[in-house]
Amino acid sequence: MIVGIPREVKRDEYRVAILPVGVEELTRAGHRVLVQSGAGDGSGIPDEDYVANGAVMVDDAESIFGEADMIMKVKEPQPKEFPLIRAGQTIFTYFHFAASLELTEAMLNSGSICVAYETLRDSAGRLPLLTPMSEVAGRMSVQEGAKYLERPQMGRGILLGGVPGVKPAHIAILGGGIVGANAAKIAAGFQADVNILDINMERLRYLDDTMPANVNCLYSDRHTIREQLRLADLVIGAVLIPGAKAPSLVTRDDLKIMKPGSVIIDVAVDQGGCVETTKPTTHSDPTYIIDDVVHYCVANMPGAVGRTSTFALCNVTLRWALEIANQGAEEAAQRSAPLASAMSICRGEVTHEPVAKTFGMSYSPKFDHN
Repeated sequence: MIVGIPREVKRDEYRVAILPVGVEELTRAGHRVLVQSGAGDGSGIPDEDYVANGAVMVDDAESIFGEADMIMKVKEPQPKEFPLIRAGQTIFTYFHFAASLELTEAMLNSGSICVAYETLRDSAGRLPLLTPMSEVAGRMSVQEGAKYLERPQMGRGILLGGVPGVKPAHIAILGGGIVGANAAKIAAGFQADVNILDINMERLRYLDDTMPANVNCLYSDRHTIREQLRLADLVIGAVLIPGAKAPSLVTRDDLKIMKPGSVIIDVAVDQGGCVETTKPTTHSDPTYIIDDVVHYCVANMPGAVGRTSTFALCNVTLRWALEIANQGAEEAAQRSAPLASAMSICRGEVTHEPVAKTFGMSYSPKFDHN
């Protein structure tokens, strides 16, 4: 199989979809790897490292898309890439289809085979290809929240940990999954007053047993959310329904009860956001203000720390890339329940039920292992 690695074109995206060791493993397995020149620059990986491990460097994305049987990316295909994708070609990347009807329709019309990192479930029910980026985004959310609470960034002028004689920031984290747990750990280290909300009582009990004493675990309902919004200096949206649009937990009217200069970091923006007023932003223009509340809704947060994120991501994607390359995407999905769970669109059909439900489309269970 010919595997192509184009340079990412999404604004402020510095990750790359493969490490030099991944090139070596794929070529050892008999595959040919094409890497676009400069693809690894944002992660500090020079072209020479890819060449030394067997890659063929290609100057333009058009040639890579034109030759490769499988394209490995980090972010979803951008509109300028849509025309380059052809029928039967496998695209292995983060898609987050539920957040974009335009992307979903473009991939359906392309006739391509779309294998989504974010919905791949292993035998234990975990999301191994989403987890490392959720860890990065959760930890970054506190880092970014601390910055945008500063007065020059239009925040309240709050130091997360306070100082002796001055109370720390109040942080509300909506969701106790990987993003929320990592955000809570970092926020607790800042000595903030941390409150993490979830609807899963078993998860709350686990978090209560493992988190530091300054993290409070609360059951999430409408009243508790509104109470936390009134108190919060920083709100972190960390909810996830794999493959589906995030539920809207904070309405436009709710902003009116928040403190002027408070900050919302909506990590769920990739799946449409859990705040009604969320709209995707970029690292170069990350915030906007509605009703005196600062919104940070960058849709590719881990992209800012490209080197850390690339290594964390490629550590977990290579195994599955090898399976797809060795067997072909459709055969691999027939044999492997995890790869079947990642198969979102195949040759013009929606094969992931949450995506179909989001847009009212027909669902094809052709890879369902249940």
